[in-house]
Amino acid sequence: MRTRAGDDLIERILARPGDGDLVGPAANDLLSELYAGYPVENLTRLLHSGDDRILPTATWLLSELGALAAPLIGEVPALLSSPIRSVRYRAIAVVLDNADERHGPIIAQVMNLSRDPEGAVRWKVLEFLAEATVEQLEAGASCLPPGPLKQLAEWLILQDGEEPDLAGIVIRLEAGDPVTRLFAAAAAASLSDEQDAHLLERAALVEEEEIRSFAQERLNDLREEATD
Repeated sequence: MRTRAGDDLIERILARPGDGDLVGPAANDLLSELYAGYPVENLTRLLHSGDDRILPTATWLLSELGALAAPLIGEVPALLSSPIRSVRYRAIAVVLDNADERHGPIIAQVMNLSRDPEGAVRWKVLEFLAEATVEQLEAGASCLPPGPLKQLAEWLILQDGEEPDLAGIVIRLEAGDPVTRLFAAAAAASLSDEQDAHLLERAALVEEEEIRSFAQERLNDLREEATD
């Protein structure tokens, strides 16, 4: 019965993709079915529908599944290349939750989105860089071609060591180009805590709005943790 319910929900979304009043509730119900065991592979019917109105819903479902989306990690490169901003944005979350050392090219693709024209997507890349494991970052950096972006990725990895480049983070935040400041803000976020958030405070003053808002959000989180 659960398979039939999931199939029916997919058919409903495919039949009326422009009906937000129908698609929203159907997507929520489908997510519940997926959590309950409906095969995630069946989402390929939505991902490959060819209808740009359906792709954001399909990507949202993947991004809400966490590690359950792992069987469809091979679908993510196309999503990261989508012209639809919300699709790129949510696909980054799928990479964070599911990519490992085997998925270096996909992680490198996320790193390349640090140059995305949309601030919301760059914000999501910053979140990825701040929360990714060292193993994820190393896999991505190894698949980048030689150049400034690879150098930034390798520099960010070094900040996880015993002697992070605190002065270098500040210099990059204050004097770097936008992509450099984004990587520096990721380092600032990963090294900040309730006792010492001065690097995040610096990041909250940079020119780029997506970096400022990300840093301010993390500062607010730290302040709430400090009062708990």
